Amino acid sequence: MISEIFSYSFLVRALLVGLFVSISASLLGVSLVLRRFSMIGDGLSHVGFGALGISALLSLQPMAVTIPVVVAAAFILLRISEKSRGGGDSSIALISSSALALGVISVSVAGVNTDLNAFLFGSILSVSKTDGIIAAVVSLVTLFSYLVFYHQIYATTFDPAFARATGINTGRYTVLLSLLTSLVIVVGMRILGSLLISSLIIFPAAVAMKLEKTYLRVSVVAALEAVLAFLSGFFISYAFSLPTGASIVMVHMVFFALASIFKATRTALSRSGK
Repeated sequence: MISEIFSYSFLVRALLVGLFVSISASLLGVSLVLRRFSMIGDGLSHVGFGALGISALLSLQPMAVTIPVVVAAAFILLRISEKSRGGGDSSIALISSSALALGVISVSVAGVNTDLNAFLFGSILSVSKTDGIIAAVVSLVTLFSYLVFYHQIYATTFDPAFARATGINTGRYTVLLSLLTSLVIVVGMRILGSLLISSLIIFPAAVAMKLEKTYLRVSVVAALEAVLAFLSGFFISYAFSLPTGASIVMVHMVFFALASIFKATRTALSRSGK
């Protein structure tokens, strides 16, 4: 089966794009989850679908509309989450549901478009060479940012007030985080669709935090979990003719359940040892 997959260029391209997006999303997800911004991924994916619907209605190039709209929405949603302690989640839910409804109406008025349906439900096998290049660039920029600005991102993630007191421009790294997240969301919508892309951000971080405690180890485990879950879901979907995006999410769910059991068992054993 593996040799058969690698004999088709479009499957190899889909595999590489999925790996790039999975690694990028997992690294960004660690900071987003720790800062309690995890629902922003879901909100941005819905905003992305709304932008795609508008671009279809106005006969505009999809990416030319989606990228700036999602980037702007990322800044707004992160600002709302930072400023609003109690209403951040509700604001994100309002914006995301409104954007999704706007996208559905726009698609309905413009007529059924299979490309938009692919963005809604995911179609990893239809990724183009351009998608592959964009995914590779976004992944490299994300890895580079985490390596170069590791200490600043770490400080901004755990204690923004202390980071500002030490002279770190937290606003700059929040902007960087929002920009990278929005780009990963737009590219990742091709893989899992706007309804499932947030799982690539949330699940790896959630699994890693069940297994590790330090920021560095959580980031590494999250990236490894994302790669393993994607590969497993990809091969399972190919072998049993299942939807690729849903298969990947189901593997993430299994990993999360196993990590939860492992953590509960480890905690019980440590308590009994005391």
